[in-house]
Amino acid sequence: MKKILLTALMGGMAAAAMAMPAPATSPDIITPDSTGFTFTDIISLPTTPVKNQNKSGTCWCFAGTSLLEEDILRKGGPEVDLSEMYWVRQNYIEKAKKYVSMEGKINFAQGGGTADVLEAAQAIGAMPEEVYSGLNYGETKHSHYEMADGLKAYLDAVRGGGRPNLTDAWLRGFIGILDAYLGTPPEEFTYKGKKYTPQSFAEEIGLAPEEFISITSYTHHPFNTWFAIEIPDNWRWTTSYNVPLDRMKQMVDDALVGGYTVAWSADVSEPGWQWRKGYAVLPEEKGPEDLTDNEAAKWDQMTEKERKELSYDIKGPVKERNVTQEDRQKHFENKETTDDHGMVIVGIAEDQEGNRYYKVKNSWDANQLYGGYIYVSEPYFLDKTISVAFNKNALKTKL
Repeated sequence: MKKILLTALMGGMAAAAMAMPAPATSPDIITPDSTGFTFTDIISLPTTPVKNQNKSGTCWCFAGTSLLEEDILRKGGPEVDLSEMYWVRQNYIEKAKKYVSMEGKINFAQGGGTADVLEAAQAIGAMPEEVYSGLNYGETKHSHYEMADGLKAYLDAVRGGGRPNLTDAWLRGFIGILDAYLGTPPEEFTYKGKKYTPQSFAEEIGLAPEEFISITSYTHHPFNTWFAIEIPDNWRWTTSYNVPLDRMKQMVDDALVGGYTVAWSADVSEPGWQWRKGYAVLPEEKGPEDLTDNEAAKWDQMTEKERKELSYDIKGPVKERNVTQEDRQKHFENKETTDDHGMVIVGIAEDQEGNRYYKVKNSWDANQLYGGYIYVSEPYFLDKTISVAFNKNALKTKL
């Protein structure tokens, strides 16, 4: 699947969205009224059902798989539930080869990027979830910590001891561990009464991973050039196209208006990311002038933490930061913005005061206020996006 547009394009793409496992749910009952937000969808594109990555660092694959499933829907194809773990397995194999060849001096972890899904889909085709669930270890939901720790320990043992050469058995051993947990993919399978190979199935459903590109916006590289985003999970060193911030946002808006969903790699570790409440905002920091008389009187005695908490005492739409290109760059470089998670933007919405949001599909199950979707404010998107990816046919102008 290489080199059609990806190695030159796909860059750190959901770039290396490290996949935060789904958080434990709280017993508290949350309703839209209790959050203070009322959202109205302006654009809400057709999607396949929300899935659950559970205890696995594979958000990058759930996002990339969702992106491909929805592209099939957009073209009038069938709704299909594709196997994430088929592509996860392939990426572990490729990641192991690079880790060993680099003598362990690159990242080997559960995370990855949307580009990894697209590369794998071109290389090995696709399978339905019902054919390859990746649950070969006695669990009904994904749980990868034991497997991931075992794979890393195995690779470190293989390359340890100063051995100059490896035997031809090490990769077979590695794949053996993978297959013990995820299962061995069949070379042929039957789906809805028809026999397929992974390649013929991908062709049948209209999978087109070569059509996707990755976009980012940082100033430490020239605009209108390709570069590999410097994040640990971009182990392929794939590249994204670098544009000014306002252009990146316009590209996303154009894609959504045109009916294309957008993979989104972002930081979700901010206090304004309120998953269970269904919104993500970037409040402007409050000062004494924003407080009640009683609160203002205590301002000088407050710690920095207490002052910050006041800004995130959110009971509905709030005044948010004006995010600049310089802010975005600073927060990336000082690690205030980190590569945490991969999701898919599926629409545009407004709150009751007319503020705009992106409607985002997550992979933390549907047991949440909006059934697995969250509304992300434009300022949050502008500051906390690592990269986006979408079908190149959504572009209004050439890169």
